[in-house]
Amino acid sequence: MESRLFVLTITAVIVMNAITLGLETSPTVMAAVGPWLLWLDSAALWIFTIELTLKIAVYRGRFFRDGWNLFDLTIVTIAWLPAAGPLAVLRALRIIRVLRLITVVPQMRKVVGALFDALPGMGSIVAVLLLVFYIAAVMATNLFGASFPDWFGSIGASMFSLFQIMTLESWSMGIVRPVMELHPNAWLFFIPFIVMTSFTVLNLFIALIVNSMQSMQSHTQERIRSEAVVAHDERESLAHKIDNLSAEIRALQRK
Repeated sequence: MESRLFVLTITAVIVMNAITLGLETSPTVMAAVGPWLLWLDSAALWIFTIELTLKIAVYRGRFFRDGWNLFDLTIVTIAWLPAAGPLAVLRALRIIRVLRLITVVPQMRKVVGALFDALPGMGSIVAVLLLVFYIAAVMATNLFGASFPDWFGSIGASMFSLFQIMTLESWSMGIVRPVMELHPNAWLFFIPFIVMTSFTVLNLFIALIVNSMQSMQSHTQERIRSEAVVAHDERESLAHKIDNLSAEIRALQRK
C-alpha cells in the first residue's frame, strides 16, 4: 500500500480520470468515444473504491484517524451517490475526485497543510479587512451615493464596488475616474483605500502563508534530524553490543 509503484499507479489513474472528465464536457468527443469515456470513468471509480477498501482492511482503526484518508473516503462516497433526479448536481461534482492528487503527492499535502495552519491567523486579518471595508463603505455611501447610486447607493453596493477596486479590476477607468469627474478630490479617499487593502492587508495573507510553510519546513527538518540522531544512537548501541559479543567469543575461544 505504501510502495512507490502502488502510489504511482493511483496517481496515474487520478490523472487519467481528470482527463476523461474534461473530455466528457465536449459534445464532439462524447459523440465519437462517449461510451469509452464513461467506461474509463467507471473503471477509475472502482479502482478508487478497491484502494480504499484495501486501506481500511490493512490499517483498520488507524485509517479513520487520518484526515487525508477521511477526505478520500468522502470524495469516493460522493461519487457513488446516484446522479439522477434531485441529486443530478452530483454529476458535476465528480471532478472533485481530482483533488485526490493532494493526498497522493506529498508536496501538495505540505501546501494544503500550511494553508490550514495559517487559518487561525487569517481570521484576524479577515476581521481587520472587514472592519476597513465597513468603514470605507459607510464613507463612500455618504460621499458618492447620491451621485452614483448604482455603485455607492447602499452599504452593500458600496462594499461590492470597493471589493472590485481592491482587486484592481477596472478600478481606474471603470469607477474612480467617473467619480472624480463630479468629485475631483475623490482620489483622497480611493488611493489610501487601495494602499491599505491591496498593498497592505492582502499581502499579510501571503506573509502568513509563507511563514506557515517555513514553520512546517523547519518542523520537518527538525524531525528528520531527530530521527537521524536516534538512528545514529541505535547504530552505535548495536556496534557496542557487537564488540562486546566479539570480546566474549574471543574469551571463550581462549578458554
